[in-house]
Amino acid sequence: MIEPAKTKKVLNISLLRRVFYFASPYKNKFYWSLFLAIFLAVISPVRPWLIQFTINDGLNPGVQVGFLQGAAEVIIGVTVIQLTLLILETICRFIFTFFTASLGQSVVKDMRVATYKKVISLNLSQFDKTPIGTLTTRTINDIESINDIFADGLIPIIADLLSIIAVLSYMFYVDWRLTLVCMAPFPALIIATYFFKESVNKSFIRVRNAVAQLNAFVQEHITGMAVVQAFAAEQKEFAKFNTINKEHRNANIRSIFAYSVFFPVVELVLAISLGLLVWWAGGEHSHEAAGNITAFILCLNLLFRPLRVIADKFNVLQMGMIASERVFKVLDNEDVTPRYTNGNVPPAGTASPLIRGNVAFKDVSFGYLEDQLVLKSISFSIQAGETLAIVGNTGSGKTSIISVLNRLYPINSGQITIDGTDIGAFDVQYLRGRISVVLQDVFLFSGSVYDNVTLRNPLITKAQVEEAAKLIGIHEFIMQLPGGYQYNVMERGATLSLGQRQLLSFVRAILYNPAILILDEATSSVDTQSERLTQHAIDKLIAGRTSIVIAHRLSTIRKATRILVLEKGEIKELGSHEELMSKKGHYYKLHKMQFEKQVKLV
Repeated sequence: MIEPAKTKKVLNISLLRRVFYFASPYKNKFYWSLFLAIFLAVISPVRPWLIQFTINDGLNPGVQVGFLQGAAEVIIGVTVIQLTLLILETICRFIFTFFTASLGQSVVKDMRVATYKKVISLNLSQFDKTPIGTLTTRTINDIESINDIFADGLIPIIADLLSIIAVLSYMFYVDWRLTLVCMAPFPALIIATYFFKESVNKSFIRVRNAVAQLNAFVQEHITGMAVVQAFAAEQKEFAKFNTINKEHRNANIRSIFAYSVFFPVVELVLAISLGLLVWWAGGEHSHEAAGNITAFILCLNLLFRPLRVIADKFNVLQMGMIASERVFKVLDNEDVTPRYTNGNVPPAGTASPLIRGNVAFKDVSFGYLEDQLVLKSISFSIQAGETLAIVGNTGSGKTSIISVLNRLYPINSGQITIDGTDIGAFDVQYLRGRISVVLQDVFLFSGSVYDNVTLRNPLITKAQVEEAAKLIGIHEFIMQLPGGYQYNVMERGATLSLGQRQLLSFVRAILYNPAILILDEATSSVDTQSERLTQHAIDKLIAGRTSIVIAHRLSTIRKATRILVLEKGEIKELGSHEELMSKKGHYYKLHKMQFEKQVKLV
């Protein structure tokens, strides 16, 4: 459901202060923008005054202004001043617009970097709870709205208010009674502005919410399009999309309706002001009346030009503030993966201990939700160079073991050590750099084969890539692709088969030369021919390394040093293939069940 529209304070000072913290490196642009805003406001009444002077005094044949004598020379001189002033104002407005826009874009760049840096440091539990499309909206759309605080919000509003004050001051100076007459319809304009601002604000909030839902929906369904099409659910999913899209359209139409009403009201108020001006001043027959009327007509246009858009700019400012609040919620999220845990912060400059590969779990309990444990007091150990196979039914906790070993999730209780050292004592980046994980569902990024296996690591050479590919047995296949190692695998490796993607992930793993290798059901979804090649690659990978192999196909793990049998988060059996088969316990039943299933399929 779309969140209900909520009215926010236009100026949340503490929030605005945080936004301007990102502007502090660019304070010179900000100061210049304020200076230009003041300068443009000061010169706003100059042109009406020059027109007033020209009509009231400049047409007098005997007029003399400085070295200018006579009406013709004065008119030519005033015209030159007007043109010079117009050119100067145009240049200043260009610089003002450029500075405010570039200031906003600079802030947006820095905030987007900070937000993305925060997003990639969040614990995986945050991605379990937050739709990817929502985080995309925060990083792209919402931060772009913060640009409007500078380009179309706070600074332009200050400039418009200063301009209004300067013009009004001039009008009161020339004729305060005539000014009050012209201002008589303004209460109606203030009321219309208030209702316009509130209406558009609510519409904008609904638009933002709808955009977030659209992003989340489209992201999720494009990713899962194979499932949608496989179950012929296109029409149902399209109907859901259409509902969200209609809400987005309706919210925009409400704001369009408000604009359609407000701008004619502004024009009507301006027309009434001009009518009152002519009515009041028309009865005067002094030689100054014509000049005053002309100057006031120009002043009213100068007043109404910012008044037409100032309410809209307040809405832009408010939406920028709402967007910044959402972005700061991401930046303030403390559920991040710390470099070290459990107070294991080493002295500054201390290098992380070298990882050899002895792994031990001691009474480890873990749950994605605190009250629902997935692992229950798990204890086992692996010696460096050994291979541990983990088997069990779906949901038994196999993948959770490798997730907590890699510090993707924090454990609830117990201890995990590597070479006798708590994993919290290792820098998390160093720890993950020494552990390679090959998942069942291999994720390849859009780009070349070379970029995917090296992950754009400049320290890895092409010779190393080719050597690793030959070791795995995939070099010849890669060379047959158009462009060889520069072949574009497209998004998620769509142009390669599952087995080919799996083999590329093996090349990626071996290139990083891990001390600990984790294979998460690496052969569960490949065909028999691909499995032979995959098994050959696995044998090459695990040689001399501490390895943890999770597998559904029990035939692939007979060479494991030991086999750990999990059921509902608890260890049921632990031993070699021969030992567990002789016990005729859980592993024996799993093996017999799978063997019988294979015989029936044959």
